[in-house]
Amino acid sequence: MQNVFLVGLMGAGKTTIGRILARKLGMRFIDSDHEIEARTGASIPWIFEIEGEPSFRRREAEVIGELSAQQGIVLATGGGAILDPASRAFLAARGTVIYLRASVNSILSRTAHDKSRPLLQTADPRRKLEELLAQREPLYLEIADVVIDTGRPNVQSMVQTILQHLDSLACQAAPNCYTQAEPSMTEQTTILLNVDLGERSYPISIGPNLLNDGALLARHVNGGKVAIVTNSTVAPLYLERLEQGLRAAGKQVISIVLPDGEEHKNWASLMAIFDALLAAKADRKTTLVALGGGVIGDLTGYAAASYMRGVDFIQVPTTLLSQVDSSVGGKTGINHPLGKNMIGAFYQPRAVIADTATLETLPARELSAGLAEVIKHGAIIDAAFFDWIEANIALLVGRDKGALAYAIARSCEIKAEVVRQDEREGGLRAILNFGHTFGHAIEAGLGYGHWLHGEAVGCGMVMAADLSARMGLVEQATVARVRALVAAAGLPVKAPDLGTARWLELMEVDKKNEGGAIKFILLKPLGSPSITHAPQELLLATLAAAV
Repeated sequence: MQNVFLVGLMGAGKTTIGRILARKLGMRFIDSDHEIEARTGASIPWIFEIEGEPSFRRREAEVIGELSAQQGIVLATGGGAILDPASRAFLAARGTVIYLRASVNSILSRTAHDKSRPLLQTADPRRKLEELLAQREPLYLEIADVVIDTGRPNVQSMVQTILQHLDSLACQAAPNCYTQAEPSMTEQTTILLNVDLGERSYPISIGPNLLNDGALLARHVNGGKVAIVTNSTVAPLYLERLEQGLRAAGKQVISIVLPDGEEHKNWASLMAIFDALLAAKADRKTTLVALGGGVIGDLTGYAAASYMRGVDFIQVPTTLLSQVDSSVGGKTGINHPLGKNMIGAFYQPRAVIADTATLETLPARELSAGLAEVIKHGAIIDAAFFDWIEANIALLVGRDKGALAYAIARSCEIKAEVVRQDEREGGLRAILNFGHTFGHAIEAGLGYGHWLHGEAVGCGMVMAADLSARMGLVEQATVARVRALVAAAGLPVKAPDLGTARWLELMEVDKKNEGGAIKFILLKPLGSPSITHAPQELLLATLAAAV
């Protein structure tokens, strides 16, 4: 990676952020003021007092010229380094410039008792800072590639935001790398997306062989200890690779292998994670990594939300369903015998790393289950995407790498935008449950693990489309399209016969329901959702026709 240069007023956090950033990037950190002091054997205030500011600026320009010519450094510059035109030119040409913008109030609170800032040793430091900001901000903005406001209290969050920007800039300059989904993606495509949630924002990396890049995962680990949670199916395939990459980055690794299957998404598995963490003396700096499908992702996320009242976690989804849906959005939890996902928390990951190469080892049934969630995103949000899925379903079922890359990326874009608008499912986010009211009832009614989640959702979408038509929201032609596409994806279109009373009992235990009335996500029309209740006689007609 090219150099990273931090600019901004004194007290903006350049040194603190620079040290952490350099460690994350595996680069050397240099502070230009510290370098000047080391070379002269004198402190900055002493140089200002004895030689004057013009002499200091000459020394500063020399140091900036020499340091910026080096490779692989994160350089924190002095607040006035950009006053010299040659220094500005060097910084702009030799690396990525990050402007850490801080308000006058923030800087005053950070420097109130700092005697090492000679320019603030005046009777009115506020006025001096206002003058410096007015003079220097246009110069900072002139050369900045990225501007980061440093008013937020969480330094780690700011570093993650910078890393996301650096990844995006690198992606724009690289072949086969995109920052938005493109239908023309190839098997070598890498895409970088962002879930924009303010301080809880995080990146999604989608591409082939990402698990081979140990530095990519380690970059999002803040502490020295990592606990990888996986299952007995995934562990033999990918666990050792992750362990080696993290250990090579200097991390201590704990591995927790759980039984595979939806039936194990329960309290016992959650306790097994806690038992392993406590036995290893995992602290608040420990990062959990969810390596597996949706069950592992949900379990690990809930464990991370609960352990010591919250530790970091990273999603490394290895199934299509988890890559296109469950790894994004921060829904975590476990099942209860009376209802699916009824116990859990909203808790966002630090990053999502989706290696599309893991789909090569995915059983055909699991691939089809993931396609259910892809179809769902088109049906509720993007009719043009639904059209594309129809036209390319054979390629998707046949594991065409380019088609899968686009389907994953577009699904993540859709979900990220919905989550941005409604993180905690206060309204809009409920539309992501299209097909799930029926689907969850199927899973619970048959027993968790009998049908895969995606299979139940696929059948549930056909039922939801049928109910939409019975309520006059869509034409029968739309129902036929949904049914045909679900079938083409290799998913069931006929529901199990649970009995009317049991269907109603199971659907009444749903997080969307209000006042005891069942709430459905229906189509009005295809590509647009409707959140509504259904007349009892129409719902019963749908249930009768589904089996």
